[in-house]
Amino acid sequence: MPSEPLEAEFVYPPALSPSQEEEYRVLDTEGPLTLTHTSTKRNSTLVNEKVSVGDLKKRYEHEGIHIVEFEPGEGENPREWNASKKWFLTVATSFLCLAVALGSSIVTGDLEGPTETFDAPQEVINLTVTLFVVGFGVGPMLFAPLSEVVGRKPIYCVSIFLYFIFTLPGALAPNRATLVISRALAGIAASAPMCNVGGSVADIWAVEQRGMPMALFSGTIFLGPCLGPIVGGWIGERAGWRWLYWVLFIFVGVCFIFTLIVPETLAPVLLRRKAERLRKETGDDRYRTLDELERLPLTQTLKIAISRPIAMMFMEPIVLFMSIYLSFVYSLLYLLFFAFPIAFAEIRGFSMGITGTTFVSIMIGVILALCIMPYQEKIYAKVTADGSFPEARLYPMMLGALTLPIALFIFAFTGAYAHVHWMGVCVSGTIFGFSMIFIYVSANSYIVDSFSNYAASAIAAKTLMRSCVGGTIPLFVTQMFHGMGFQYAGLLLALISCIIAPMPFVFYRYGGQIRSRSSRATTALRGQGHKGDPEAPGH
Repeated sequence: MPSEPLEAEFVYPPALSPSQEEEYRVLDTEGPLTLTHTSTKRNSTLVNEKVSVGDLKKRYEHEGIHIVEFEPGEGENPREWNASKKWFLTVATSFLCLAVALGSSIVTGDLEGPTETFDAPQEVINLTVTLFVVGFGVGPMLFAPLSEVVGRKPIYCVSIFLYFIFTLPGALAPNRATLVISRALAGIAASAPMCNVGGSVADIWAVEQRGMPMALFSGTIFLGPCLGPIVGGWIGERAGWRWLYWVLFIFVGVCFIFTLIVPETLAPVLLRRKAERLRKETGDDRYRTLDELERLPLTQTLKIAISRPIAMMFMEPIVLFMSIYLSFVYSLLYLLFFAFPIAFAEIRGFSMGITGTTFVSIMIGVILALCIMPYQEKIYAKVTADGSFPEARLYPMMLGALTLPIALFIFAFTGAYAHVHWMGVCVSGTIFGFSMIFIYVSANSYIVDSFSNYAASAIAAKTLMRSCVGGTIPLFVTQMFHGMGFQYAGLLLALISCIIAPMPFVFYRYGGQIRSRSSRATTALRGQGHKGDPEAPGH
């Protein structure tokens, strides 16, 4: 399965225990380790005995195998690299995330241009957003397992190169089919960085050092989609819609250069190279890495990567309902890419550039929420004084669930009327941005903490649903606001947010009981956590 998911990096205190993080880092796998995966499975008395990475090393060494590890102080371990090298890698991969986030929304700066150029229905041109976003959910199921085999750098290089190449047809497209198909392929290619950056961060930064790197990543991931219409609006207004693709093409090309010079960070790949060198130099085939000894065949890895997230989506209520909630919030973000132009350009007569600038209001809410989120650590520490439990992660989401309907009600009753000051719509955008971050970070933390042994699969399930649902929004949002009327379309969204608002409160009350019925979920309960256990998630 994939490396430690990016969503796990935002969780603080950490949801993954030190042994779980080491498992992701050294073996690039998930799920409790048992001796059924090792050569010692010949001993039937030990089958299904849960072990740690350290136990595996001892078992193999007892069998005469030389386990290859990083030599302390030699600079082999990416976590021992100097600060400048770490920060270069952090900035470079952050640019990759920005290129992906920007690419998903920059084309919304001028969707009317290709509609007029190709004399195409608006719904067809909106597919340039839909198929790109759907690619986010589909791509990781292929790229994540491949990264385990070949490493992060080759995946970054190939994916960004393909993203670069498939962006070019958008700028040169002679017809609408070329435009739409190239965007679909670009979306699938662009998904690779998003499923690897979490692992890149974990590869080079220890948990206690991730504060500033994650602040940089969060800025690109959460603010990037909002930058798209801001930049795209002015480019579309002043230079035409094709220059949206030219600018993106140039930016992705610069990011591709970064992928050529960033070093490999995936521990299993680095250790595998060292083991190969030692076997060649010594002629001793007993030099092996844990990853080589434990790795499943690629076909089986791909099967697990596809089947387990889907199974968890439908068999785990926490994954299912949290994914539904996050899909709704994610859909709202992409809905606003189409609804803001209606509120400002159609109703108030704003230009495309000024309309794009109004997305600064959402960015303000995002930044405000990111600044306040660290205070939830104090609440978490207080609530988990007698032991950690996943439901303690839900407090920010409970607040966001209450403020989200407020944002949507304001949006519905201010955006619909030209005589209402435009600041009303912007206020709703700020509250929405604030709510989105509180819900997103908290819900993802809850998913990771609830399924810490299967965090990558749980997050993959959420990402697949979120992308597929969010991608459908461009296909009907304009018709919905025109057909129902702006006010009633906005009111419908507000009422839906009210209906699902109790969800975090329900899980806070009954989440422990729901997890107790799952074979994959963590078992920590309120008042019966792991206080004082250094291996416990959250401590």
